[in-house]
Amino acid sequence: MRLAVLKERRAGETRVAATPETAKKFIGLGIDVVVESGAGLASGLPDDAYREAGAEIAADAAAALAGARIVLKVRAPLAHGEGEVDELALIPRGALLIGTLEALSNPNRAKLYAEAGIEACSMELLPRITRAQSMDVLSSQANLAGYRAVIEGATAFDKGFPMLMTAAGTIPAANVFIMGAGVAGLQAIATARRLGGRVSATDVRPAAKEEIKSLGAAFVGVEDAEMAQAQTAGGYAKEMSDDYKRRQAEVIAAAVAKADVVVCTALVQGRKAPTLLTEAMVASMKPGSVVVDIAADAGGNCALTVPGELTVTDGGVKILGWQNWPGRIPAAASSLYARNLLTFLSTFWDKDAKAPKLDPADEIVRGVTLTRDGAVVHAQLATAA
Repeated sequence: MRLAVLKERRAGETRVAATPETAKKFIGLGIDVVVESGAGLASGLPDDAYREAGAEIAADAAAALAGARIVLKVRAPLAHGEGEVDELALIPRGALLIGTLEALSNPNRAKLYAEAGIEACSMELLPRITRAQSMDVLSSQANLAGYRAVIEGATAFDKGFPMLMTAAGTIPAANVFIMGAGVAGLQAIATARRLGGRVSATDVRPAAKEEIKSLGAAFVGVEDAEMAQAQTAGGYAKEMSDDYKRRQAEVIAAAVAKADVVVCTALVQGRKAPTLLTEAMVASMKPGSVVVDIAADAGGNCALTVPGELTVTDGGVKILGWQNWPGRIPAAASSLYARNLLTFLSTFWDKDAKAPKLDPADEIVRGVTLTRDGAVVHAQLATAA
């Protein structure tokens, strides 16, 4: 069984789908691991580190994919016309492709995988159940994104986060407002608190209030019947009504005006990120304030976010719209992502056959599988296909 790890070619992607640590463990399962040369360099992992772990180094994508039965990726492989290398065309028919394939926002990809005869698993669709926690790529990457967002927000802020008492006078603690208290938001709260900030946060999900308070932050938000129903069975935030959004905007507007740093983290799976921070709210912020928009990849929570760019408003507010926030801390992000994939494969590994055994009846397998036997099988995509 040959497992290929490709170099990521999509713009701004610095992570890698396997590390020398996980490569060694794959080899322990009886798998032949081949890594495309340079795949780990952006994460601080040279080819020699993979060689020492027992992996083969391939000169290019074609060599790495030759005869591969399992392909590990961070992002979806490039298809025809998306880049210099048509990675999808090089993947052998019948191979198992595992990665964050962004299938819901790019439904045509599943059709391409089916036509190519690839069994594709999109790991961001993993169900939010206890048994799947150690495989949850969204949580592992969001955790790091929340941390990195606060660090970069603190760097962009032209004062300190903690209260600084000196003989020359006192610098007050920064007011940090976190919008969205999922995995990324909770880590942002914890990080901002460690740095000495005065932290408040908001979220529409009913469980968020106690989680926010447990980390020492103040809760800001509308509490009503709609909030009580604002979470899916899978643990994701639902899209809220226009009336709720209006009332929520009124409540948080005052908090935004007082904030020195606002961190936006709200995402709705497979859809454009909701706009939570309006142009008027940004205009109410003090000169020198900072908005950090983790949701920039999905269009952004801030109305003025320009994905991939730093924007400075006429009022002097900095808006950090960087994309791929986990990729801004690539060594840690790759380490956790690679372990997620290792756990997934080892959980469904047939030791006797020395091959993956993905039971379609299993809740985890059913949740992530896009295509099988030349057909789109995922419930959210099969009808459209």
